[in-house]
Amino acid sequence: MPEQSTPQSLPEAPASPAAEEGVSAPDPGGLTRRRLLGTAGATGLALGAAGGAVGYTAAPSQASPLSSIGADEVMFHVKHQPGITQGLQARGHLVAFDLAAGAGRKEAAALLRRWSGTARRLMAGEAAATGDTGVALDAGPSSLTITFGFGNSFFARTGLEKQRPVALDPLPDFSSDHLDRTRSNGDLWVQIGANDALVAFHALRAIQKDAGGAAKVRWQMNGFNRTPGATAHPMTARNLMGQMDGTRNPQPAEPDFDRRIFVPADSAKDPAWMANGSYAVVRRIRMLLDDWEKLSVTAQEQVIGRRKSDGAALSGGTETTDMDLEKTDANGDLVVPINAHARISRPDQNGGAAMLRRPFSYHDGIAADGTVDAGLLFVCWQADPLRGFVTVQRKLDRGDALSTYVRHESSGLFAVPGGAAEGEYVGQRLLEA
Repeated sequence: MPEQSTPQSLPEAPASPAAEEGVSAPDPGGLTRRRLLGTAGATGLALGAAGGAVGYTAAPSQASPLSSIGADEVMFHVKHQPGITQGLQARGHLVAFDLAAGAGRKEAAALLRRWSGTARRLMAGEAAATGDTGVALDAGPSSLTITFGFGNSFFARTGLEKQRPVALDPLPDFSSDHLDRTRSNGDLWVQIGANDALVAFHALRAIQKDAGGAAKVRWQMNGFNRTPGATAHPMTARNLMGQMDGTRNPQPAEPDFDRRIFVPADSAKDPAWMANGSYAVVRRIRMLLDDWEKLSVTAQEQVIGRRKSDGAALSGGTETTDMDLEKTDANGDLVVPINAHARISRPDQNGGAAMLRRPFSYHDGIAADGTVDAGLLFVCWQADPLRGFVTVQRKLDRGDALSTYVRHESSGLFAVPGGAAEGEYVGQRLLEA
């Protein structure tokens, strides 16, 4: 896993590349329903890594009594769309849509208006405006977030080519890619996360139904993380390889956090409608667990560059101790191997390239030959994917020891505009410019 620091209570997220405003949570004693969780962004982020591009991982919401989980609420109308800086959620759905034949800018605008209205209601713990399925009737908001983005192909479909960001140029090919094109990219992308599986599914169904005849599902992926409160105290989660995944994350309090993760309002290279937005790279990364689990613990630690027991660098100290890249053993060999994932993926080994990594683990069953299909639904956020994900993934491509044990099977890049102001819908500044 890439270089990291600051242990957090992370839900289990498979190793792979490259890691809100407005979260409220009343407790049984009667805390107010709207309690800003800015601290979740400030303390719930941790850089994670493993298998592909490395980046930073957002930690799950801080441990809290189970009786309060359903009451946690994230606000929809915020500066940056929800689901980016918030802590990892226990359940997630990633789904891409293609506009239907004949649908264009007008239909897309109407769709984003419907989706935004539904997202606002469901995130507040309310029923959908029409045709609510009743699946989540007994639950509160459960930290539900719904995030919307646009793919490269969206702009040609809607006649908005001149508004397409240069940053949405297709990602380059990587040697670890084994991509299924039918499960990659898409005109529109939606990320759904919640700390309750039924609440997340309820939102997924509502979004799919809202699409109506304007768009059809291109692909869908389902993931999970550790439930907040499952551990005795906040701690870095383990991924499906058993490694601590997420330690050194850029913190919102750092002076360059926004510059690395979000598009500035005065950006000279991004269109105005992307102000306060971010670019999401989405990869389905299969972990070859049958091969990985044959390795001894010592061999696994050599691949990662960190101890499996506590996440500390092989050079010594604790999980948050800086890695000593020059330290050698009695034989003069580097303690942290030259091709260790944590060494190669470090920001200081990649020109400061940074990503906010916020993944979900997945398990899609077992094949007839007994091979498990499990791994990471990798999602990373950055202001510039070329300087973030691409820079790190290219470095990993040239000799990451972990690449033997992971396989990138689908990919997508999406422009995620800033949050919608009161009375607006997501993407309005693009679609009604």
